[in-house]
This record gives sequence, structure tokens and C-alpha cells, in this order.
Amino acid sequence: MHYADIERHVVLVAPEIHWNTGNIGRTCIGAGAYLHLIRPLGFSLDEKEVRRAGLDYWHKVKLTVWDDFKALRRTLKIQKEEAVLFSKNGAHSLWNLPFRNRMFLFFGSETYGLPEEIQNTYGRESTYHIPISKEIRSLNLSTAVGIALYESLRSIDGLHEWP
Repeated sequence: MHYADIERHVVLVAPEIHWNTGNIGRTCIGAGAYLHLIRPLGFSLDEKEVRRAGLDYWHKVKLTVWDDFKALRRTLKIQKEEAVLFSKNGAHSLWNLPFRNRMFLFFGSETYGLPEEIQNTYGRESTYHIPISKEIRSLNLSTAVGIALYESLRSIDGLHEWP
């Protein structure tokens, strides 16, 4: 498997914090991933804070904004085995993440997590959590996305040659 054969899609459902989204956009560029935002957004993409967090790279983000989850799913024809849902109560550890050529990594909002509609669509078996100590409730969203995205790429030959 080589990086040219894979697709990674980060899906943020109702993100609330512009700094997180800007940082995630920048991470997606670094990993060659697509970024999908599902409304409602807790900020305007025109805000300078989003662009500032993405630095001068924001124009390079492969970004699509969707009105709702159904439009994303219908348009991109996301199969159950391609969907990986991240939740602090996910059924599986990140360390057991399957490898697929095309993967959609779903993350809920900073306050509310993933909506039940999405969890019900793909099922509990599609949920994963990032192991953390009991000293904290959760990781920052942009940190969690970075960990999960790069873990999903770990087994690819030639990753050090990323374009």
C-alpha cells in the first residue's frame, strides 16, 4: 500500500470553535486529507481566526461544507466499513483501528459529541476511542483529530515520502 492509493476524510459535525477547525484544516493539508464540515458551524469560515489558525495554508484545505449528514453520506456514498466514529465511549480502542483505502473519520462537536443519527447509521461497532488517563475528561478536538488521522495512516508504506 502506498499513499497514492488512499483517501482520508475528516468529518467535523457541528464544530463550535474556530481555532480547532483552523488547526484541523492545517493538519489535513499535512496528511493529504479532505476536511468536511457539517452545519451548523459555531463560527463563520470568513473569520480571520479560522484563517489565522490555519496560517497561510487555509486556501489549500480540501474543504467541503455540508448542510447535513444525509447530504454528505448520499453524495460520497460512504459505506459502513469506511466510517470510523470517534467518541470518548467508543467500543474499540484507537489502537485497533482497521485499515481501509478510503476512510471517513467522524468527530462530533466540542460540547455535544457525535449525534445519535450518525452513531445509529453506522452502529456501535464503528465507534472508537482514544485511550486517555482518568485525570481528564477528553482531549482537545484538534489534538484528537491529529492523533486519529495519523494513526489511520501509520501502516502505509512510503509515508516518509509524503508529497
